[in-house]
Amino acid sequence: MSRPWDVNGECARGLVELAAEFEAIRPRLVGVAYGLLGSLGEAEDVVQEAWLRLSRTAHAEIDDVTGWLVVTVSRLALDVLRSARVRREEYVGPWLPEPVVEGGDPADRVTLDESMSLAMLVVLESLSPAERTAFVLHDVFGLAFDEVGRVVGRTPAACRQLAARARRHVRSRGPRFEVDPAEHRKVVTAFAGACLGHDLDALLTLLDPTVVLRSDGGGVVTAARRVLRGADRVARFLVGVMTRRARPGYALEPTTVNGEPGLCWTRDGEVKCVIGIAVVDGRVTEIYMVLNPEKLGRVQ
Repeated sequence: MSRPWDVNGECARGLVELAAEFEAIRPRLVGVAYGLLGSLGEAEDVVQEAWLRLSRTAHAEIDDVTGWLVVTVSRLALDVLRSARVRREEYVGPWLPEPVVEGGDPADRVTLDESMSLAMLVVLESLSPAERTAFVLHDVFGLAFDEVGRVVGRTPAACRQLAARARRHVRSRGPRFEVDPAEHRKVVTAFAGACLGHDLDALLTLLDPTVVLRSDGGGVVTAARRVLRGADRVARFLVGVMTRRARPGYALEPTTVNGEPGLCWTRDGEVKCVIGIAVVDGRVTEIYMVLNPEKLGRVQ
């Protein structure tokens, strides 16, 4: 059955214009969903579902398409996040977010907020879904609390309290302060050299005494199934891994991981591991090794 505005193709033209508007804001929508989920694949699925809902809606009656999409994407992501928590509790070994690496496919565009480092996303995993949503939408993406309330189904005052609790948690466990990118890159370069040289002493110099290493193989590839803590234990683990992989074709290549200096561990040009590295006072404080092939598809 035709719609009243189908005459002379008005409906078709309206949908084309809507699709163009959607594509223009799609990177931001993926960024919002990624901040809530830590998974690009799930974020893209959520954004696509939001588009399908918009295209089936009387969009001519929507005054603010961008606002409608942000709220819809956030609601869908919150539903996925609630169900994902159970799956992640059953995950084999530590769960790490899917990394966003510089130089990926332009079709997989994502507007990544500079605060969404792997370290931050790991901290966000410890929040409740409602707390995480309130924090990401308000503190990271600047949504008003009445809009946040439309997503989580609570009053603006309740959302303000959720964000405050999340903020305190993030401040106590999150990255302590920003690091100069040049200094960060310098430490990462030295770290890569020490790993490739199997240099235990150099690693011990670079690692903070309380360094933490998380390795995510998802039960698909070999990885440490427990979080490793302490410079000596982490350094020996890294030297052992690099010694076993010391063969032609392997390389550690500098890249940008979630907006920060990091490394890609490759074999014959194929990415086998993405390594995020947090640095404080010139030393490595946290290492995130993403080896699960399901999380590396967009990196290749």
